[in-house]
Amino acid sequence: MYLTPQHILLAGASGLTGEHLLDRLLNEPTVTRVLAPSRKPLAEHPHLENPVGDPAVFLPQLSGQVDIAFCCLGTTIKQAGSEAAFRAVDLDLVVAFAKRARELGARHLIVISAIGADPKSSIFYNRVKGEMEQALKAQDWPQLTIVRPSLLLGERLEPRLAEQLAGPLSRLIPGKYHGIEVCELARAMWRLALEEQDGVRVVESDELRKLGK
Repeated sequence: MYLTPQHILLAGASGLTGEHLLDRLLNEPTVTRVLAPSRKPLAEHPHLENPVGDPAVFLPQLSGQVDIAFCCLGTTIKQAGSEAAFRAVDLDLVVAFAKRARELGARHLIVISAIGADPKSSIFYNRVKGEMEQALKAQDWPQLTIVRPSLLLGERLEPRLAEQLAGPLSRLIPGKYHGIEVCELARAMWRLALEEQDGVRVVESDELRKLGK
């Protein structure tokens, strides 16, 4: 069954994937409102509401009916400055955003995790992503879609050296470890948002690439 969502809540709209997803949402004829809080102002659009500031301040202040929520929040340990700061964004802020989205009436959350996410992983990054998935499942969403992309391919305003080095190689790796273009990921997330089903769905990167074609 397919939905025609009208009111969208989007976190991470200023990031690499969030930018592409926001552009798609604002050009969808069924979408009449996109609520996209961010730390920096986004480009103006008649269907866009863009509260600007500290997430800890504006999350409780968000208002209005929401049909579907997208979470594209994410950073790196280098950008965050420490493991604790990374966890504060990729776990705590994601969970807080999801909780607020649910309070605003969203029945479906689509969230970006990562390939290899596992709460028992010995790799810190994968472990935090796995803990985040676990926490969202505990919120008992009517519909929760977790997407696990491999290396994201696209032009960032602030390039990440590791991605620049690994990008060419990731295009050669088969299966779910093959790199994924951010425009494909954004398309896949929108298509997943239109599907109505109950429970949790985890979508790996190879399936995301097919959905995003």
